[in-house]
Formats: sequence, structure tokens, C-alpha cells
Amino acid sequence: MRILVLSKRMYMGKDLLDDRFGRFRELPLELATLGHDVMGICLSYQQRRKGLFTDVSKDGTAQVHWHSMNIGRLVIPGLIHYLREVKRLSLQYRPDLIWCCSDSFHAIFGVWLANRLNTKKVVDLYDNFENYGATRFSGVLPLFRRAVRAADGVTCVSKPLAERLFHSYRRSGPIAVLENAVRRDLFYPQDRTACRRLLGLPEDAKIIGTAGALYRSRGIRALFRGFELLAAKENNLHLAIAGPRDRCSQIPNGPRVHDLGVLPLDEVPLLINALDVAVVCNRDSLFGRYCFPQKTYEVMACRTPLVAAAVGSMKDMLDEYPECLFEPEAPQSCADAIRSQLIQPTVVDFDIPSWGDMAKRLETFLIKATTSNTLA
Repeated sequence: MRILVLSKRMYMGKDLLDDRFGRFRELPLELATLGHDVMGICLSYQQRRKGLFTDVSKDGTAQVHWHSMNIGRLVIPGLIHYLREVKRLSLQYRPDLIWCCSDSFHAIFGVWLANRLNTKKVVDLYDNFENYGATRFSGVLPLFRRAVRAADGVTCVSKPLAERLFHSYRRSGPIAVLENAVRRDLFYPQDRTACRRLLGLPEDAKIIGTAGALYRSRGIRALFRGFELLAAKENNLHLAIAGPRDRCSQIPNGPRVHDLGVLPLDEVPLLINALDVAVVCNRDSLFGRYCFPQKTYEVMACRTPLVAAAVGSMKDMLDEYPECLFEPEAPQSCADAIRSQLIQPTVVDFDIPSWGDMAKRLETFLIKATTSNTLA
């Protein structure tokens, strides 16, 4: 099957091509490993090196050709150039299916393009795009909802988001829940002391923390304030954090706070394995209710004890581990859950999927989309 992937280039604070990161890099490459012909076109809203890039699997058996373009300083001319180039490349490639990913623009444009090419189209929602700024522009939200309804299939990142599409979007067509996954070559249990030594963290301390977005909008204050509550009574408790942040993050200072900045992907597992308890924060918001935090699977794959905000997919996933949940945006609840895990650690025992596992599920869904009018 010939699959065209449309995606933005920068997401989750990473670069799809330079960082070889995430859902829209891993799943196309795994589909190519399964024997499909996959081509990607990614649009950068920032200035990045453009042109043709070839992403090759680790064993060298599969590859995906990515065409990267920049929108440029002048948005309208940049978009017109992008639309023309994508149409030209698509006519040459003649895909059996277009997988439209990453934001509302790519969903809208991807469905439009597929209709012009008379080919199948599947929209991917790795977040609730209604929470993104683009849908606040006049006319974008109705167009986005129409594209989701018109797609031959929809893949989305969580069960709550799938339910929202059914009830709020009135989508009658098929939906596949396709959570985020992990790279098993990176995320696995490692010696805690060795990881702390590599990161320059105190080897004998109790360390809590997180590796991921440190935005206030993600409810990170519950961790920061929860740490302060615990540290006032626990002299050996330290906080270690890494990830992108904004001016509203209000990261605490002090000799027991270790801010590692934005770590390269291959160092993130070191931090996770260095922790006594990993914390996954979120808010009960349009984002938090429908997302699937990839870091949760990463923590589980490293078999590090965790606590997570009881919202959306985390509340459902951890319903048999109530000791691992805390009320979102509630520092005392977060502190209590962390304290419980420090005293009597619980490791969540799940079979964590790899990107290869997820690609096989995606493959089944896409094949049905190209061979029938109705997906099972």
C-alpha cells in the first residue's frame, strides 16, 4: 500500500526529523518496516532546514522519504506554495491513502486533497485539537469537524477522545483508538544509582520528579507545590525535572531542586530510571480529559513507581491502582500520593506496547479503509 503522511514538523517540543521523535516519525517508519511504501510531507511553522530527508530504520531494512517545507515569514504566500507543492508531489506519488496528522489544518487540507485525488483519507487526532489556538480562528472549527466526519477513518489517541467524536462530532464512521507507545530500545529498567551518577544527581537521596512538559497549563504546579509540602518534613527529598517550560511555569529554586533543562531523547530514560517516584501532572481541561500522556507508558516501561493526575485516560487506566492517582491541580493530594509511593512503592504492571505493536494495529485499520467503504 502507498501511504502519504501529512504532518507538521515540530510537535511536543521536538523536531520530527532532527530529533527522530514521536508518533508521526515512528508509526510511518514502522509501516514501512511492515512492507508498505510510505512518503511523508511535513510543514514547519518555524524556519528549519528544508528539502528531502530519508529516515532509515535502525536495522536498515526500511525507509521513509520526508519532504520538509517551511511556511515562511509571509504566511499566505507560504501556504499557497505549500499547497501547490503537496498537490504536485501527491500527483506524482499517487497514494492509496492519506494519513492526515498533527493539527486541524492538516486534517482539513488532507481530506480536501484526498477528495481531489479520489483516494482514501484517515485523520489522526493525537490530541483534542479544539484546545489548539488554530481552531479559534473564524471558520476553522466547523471545517475541522466536517473533515473529521468526512474521513474514511479516524485514529485517535485515547478512548475518551473517541467517545467525544461519537457524541459531539456525531461521527458515524469507524474510529480506532491508537495510543502513544514507547521505543523499547530506549525505555527499559536501568540501574538507578548508575543513572543518577550519569546525570549528576545525589545517589543517596529520595528523588521525585518528571520528564516532560513543565507548562502551568498541564497542572505542573501540583508537583512543585507538593514537593515543597513534602520537603518541609523530609530533609532527604529532592526534585529532578526536565522538559520544555514557559514563563508561567514558576519552577522552584533551591539546593534540592535539579533542573536538567530539555534532555535529548536518549537521556530521558536515565532521568525516569533515576527517580524513586515519577509524577504525571495534568489538568481537568479540554486537553487533559482527552490526551494520552506518552510519558506514562515510558515510566511504566522503566518500571519506575508513578503517581498521575486522575483525569481522562489516566483515571481509567489506573482504576485498579488507586494509590497511584491524585486529584488534578491539588498539591496536597499529589504530596499524599507521592508519600504513599515512597513508603510502599507500587510498580504498575502493564504490557507496554512498542511503536511496532501500534503500527500493526494501524496497518489493519488502514488496509480496511482502502478495501471497503465501511470499516469493521
